[in-house]
Amino acid sequence: MTFILNTADEVLQTVGDRLRVHRLAQAMSQQELASTAGLSQGAVRQLERNGQSSLDTLVRVVQALGLVGELDDLFVLRRQSIAQMGQAEAAGLRQRAPRQKKP
Repeated sequence: MTFILNTADEVLQTVGDRLRVHRLAQAMSQQELASTAGLSQGAVRQLERNGQSSLDTLVRVVQALGLVGELDDLFVLRRQSIAQMGQAEAAGLRQRAPRQKKP
């Protein structure tokens, strides 16, 4: 699933769902995760239920689940070559259909 067309609430819900899946894959209870992350169980429950949390809570949960490496590419500035930028610009230009020849 990509987040391009999702609302903020949908993105938050998906993040919460994905964190729950990772927690369960590690056979961890919410209480164990909360304890490992130094959080309350309610904070973990809220994050998994609807994605609502502080950035600090999110980072603590990600660290406790061993997913910090997943954050590496989160806000990396992607540089493109001049040729790639030209190709992207050319692809975005509208082209006209050929004119019909008059009989």
